[in-house]
Amino acid sequence: MTEALGFDPAPGSPPAVLALAAKLRTSAGSLGEASRVVDALVSRSESWQGEAATAFRAALSEDLPRYLRSAHDSLAEAARRLTSWHDTLVAHQTLATRYASLAASATTPDHLADARRLARELAAQHASDARRVADALDSATDRLAPKEPGVLESIWREVVEDPADALSNLSAVLGVVSAGLAFVCPPAALAVMLVGSGLSLAALTMHASDPKFRKPLKDGFTKAEFDADFWKSSVTLLGDTLGSVPGVAAVATGAKAGVGATRAAMAVPETSALSGLGAGAGSFGRATWSSGNAIRQVESPLTHWALRNATPQTRNTVSVAVPATGAGTAIAGYLPWAQETVDQTGTAVDGTRGVLEDAPAAIAKSSHAWTAMRVR
Repeated sequence: MTEALGFDPAPGSPPAVLALAAKLRTSAGSLGEASRVVDALVSRSESWQGEAATAFRAALSEDLPRYLRSAHDSLAEAARRLTSWHDTLVAHQTLATRYASLAASATTPDHLADARRLARELAAQHASDARRVADALDSATDRLAPKEPGVLESIWREVVEDPADALSNLSAVLGVVSAGLAFVCPPAALAVMLVGSGLSLAALTMHASDPKFRKPLKDGFTKAEFDADFWKSSVTLLGDTLGSVPGVAAVATGAKAGVGATRAAMAVPETSALSGLGAGAGSFGRATWSSGNAIRQVESPLTHWALRNATPQTRNTVSVAVPATGAGTAIAGYLPWAQETVDQTGTAVDGTRGVLEDAPAAIAKSSHAWTAMRVR
């Protein structure tokens, strides 16, 4: 064919295209049957009941039936497109054979030029049809399975699925923000610290009330199953508890001052209840703010000892670097490419920081708050 024309205007193998279309139809049929079976199981059919059926339906992703149907439809459409392309390819190659015969039997240059012109037109049409089929197959492939979510979508999905962890991680991020603001705007640093402590307290409450979160801890203490889940839950619980200490201590100090001020104001006969509560609220706010500011500046005894001879610049750098490790592990856990090793490394880093830095600091801050409460 190509000798007389000088090129092949309709390349391709119709038998190979037809064979591929047949394989896709078979695969589509298998997926269709799987989709019907899963739909029947999910729909709580009478054919399968009991605890095993209930557990299976609870574990089965709601998206699986939809994905199976989508994959079936996509493969079936691809098979139809390839079958149509087979018929088009056969028709193009029939024309190519005819044009090749015209070129081979041409008796004049003009006749040969006409045959080759027809072949070039056929080649252009062939290429256009091939691109259209390729685009249709690409579209079918895009719907074959769910696409990998982007970074922001992955992060949002993690936040929605585990809001307690999200609060813990946000508190860790606010910790480094507060440390950085301390050098440029101490009041803002204090406000961020109090918000972060509140988030840690909320995360602690949510984690402690979650049976799934408590199970690894229970298994560890009752069955000696000290696996990765046990240590992760332990470190998370430790972090939530220690992170809530500054805010709780400041509020407790403010609460004592507020109650004392209210009682003192109410002891005056002509003072109204509203005025007494106003005096208490004002004292609560001032005491909470001043106590929180003092607590914020309390260092971990271990860090204070280790940096006793360090320059102010070094001490400032460490004061930001330590909470930055917590923010780093919190953010790393949300990255789509984060693997189990990254998760375990983050747990180890957070646990080490909690024991060596956060726990001594929390004890020192609590002691400071207790002293302040006794003085008031």
